[in-house]
Amino acid sequence: MKQEINPKDTNRAEAFEMWMKSPMPMVTLIKTFDVTRLYKASRRRGMKFNMLLCWCIGKAASQIEEFYLLPEGGKLFRSDRLAVNVIVNNKAGGIGNCDVPYSDDLQQFIGDYEALTQQACDTCRNINDNEALIVGTSAVTGTELDCIVNQYSGIFNNPFLAWGRYRHRWLKTTLAISFQFHHAQMDGRQAALFLETLQATIHGMGKV
Repeated sequence: MKQEINPKDTNRAEAFEMWMKSPMPMVTLIKTFDVTRLYKASRRRGMKFNMLLCWCIGKAASQIEEFYLLPEGGKLFRSDRLAVNVIVNNKAGGIGNCDVPYSDDLQQFIGDYEALTQQACDTCRNINDNEALIVGTSAVTGTELDCIVNQYSGIFNNPFLAWGRYRHRWLKTTLAISFQFHHAQMDGRQAALFLETLQATIHGMGKV
């Protein structure tokens, strides 16, 4: 459930006061990840690479308290669960999106991911979860990219990750991922912890 909270009752009180009125409060970090084990797991199990990456993102985010907070419309909200937003190519030739609820259970996440993305594709309608804290993603896999800087519209303040096509170099596969977040939601320390946790989660996919 998503509900409004008083920023003064959180550890984000000072940051909220400082950054909510900033005309450009978004911060973008880019990190190159070693995704070799994730790539091998997707090939070994016949699963979509980006689907497994989205689960890793949800798992890493679920371990960072600040990901459950969202500054929006001059207010601060907290949710008790996360969802990962996925861009979907629909049957009409356009794009849509759907929010896939995060679950620690990988098989549950895979089932929801496949069912919801197929539904969004077939119906050409977005599937949105207004009660979860949404972690946005976008995969521009038509080319290799060094970085992506997302637009700041002032409408969507959710944390957002984007990437291009992974790179194969000898026995290693790498992927540059862009991570954008609202400074009222978290500072660089929490963002860095998330990125390190994400890398560790990706490495752990070798056991899947």
